[in-house]
Amino acid sequence: MLIFIVMRELLREAPPHMEKRQLISILTTLVLFAMVASGMTSCQQQVQTALPHKVVATGNQHSVPVYPDEEAYLHTARMKGEGGVAGIVGDVKQKFQAKEIEDQTPVQIVSADDNGAVIAVTDGPMKGLTGFVPKQNIN
Repeated sequence: MLIFIVMRELLREAPPHMEKRQLISILTTLVLFAMVASGMTSCQQQVQTALPHKVVATGNQHSVPVYPDEEAYLHTARMKGEGGVAGIVGDVKQKFQAKEIEDQTPVQIVSADDNGAVIAVTDGPMKGLTGFVPKQNIN
């Protein structure tokens, strides 16, 4: 609607040497370009979420912890990083809070940030499980 109002005003105030056909052609091209650009960005976002991903165990691990949410992961990781009694409590807390899924389990990334990603398991015995996985465990 706004585009048509702008076009009408431009046609009214067009410089005398420009024909109305030229002005309409220019404005139509700009509108089509905006529509194509908008469609391309939405298409790229859909493709990114549809790409297959897998979880990857690090070090000598054979499974990957899936936390209920990012906050639980951050709190547990902070405790484990402190060492001593807090580190032991962090290890125990991880065992109770996080579910373990096998290395190379296929997942779909729901959302991601600097710390990791919210995933949904797409195949295997834990199919349907959703939760947060640290960044180093996503491929």
